[in-house]
Amino acid sequence: MIYAVIDTNVLVSALFTSNKDAAAVKVVEAILCGAITPLLNEEIFEEYTDVLNRPKFHFPQRLVKNFLDSINGMGIITRRAESDENFVDPKDVVFYEVALSKENAYLVTGNIKHFPKSPIVVTPAEMIKILEESAGTGGQ
Repeated sequence: MIYAVIDTNVLVSALFTSNKDAAAVKVVEAILCGAITPLLNEEIFEEYTDVLNRPKFHFPQRLVKNFLDSINGMGIITRRAESDENFVDPKDVVFYEVALSKENAYLVTGNIKHFPKSPIVVTPAEMIKILEESAGTGGQ
């Protein structure tokens, strides 16, 4: 099982695209089929709720509700592990610190430059490769 914090931009990308082969879509599919267990806390879930419900995206409310219910039901609530890293956007700190809270967890983001250079910070495409490698070796 792979644990990962999913940055909000990955969820938005997955819901926005019509490309079923997009890496963000595959990450969300991996969550929904149980290959990735999302890590979150109240701050992250509140951001998901706020951003996905923004009128500018025009996501159907029922889709957003079902999606959030699935992530909340499949996710593990965890505490932040403090970091002394510097961030361009202070709102990003929570995603990184929640990822640090669980050993061998990842932070999946489309904005890799917003986070410290670290092996735990990966793009959606890199996460798909990790999943494929994990499946090839029988999992973690």
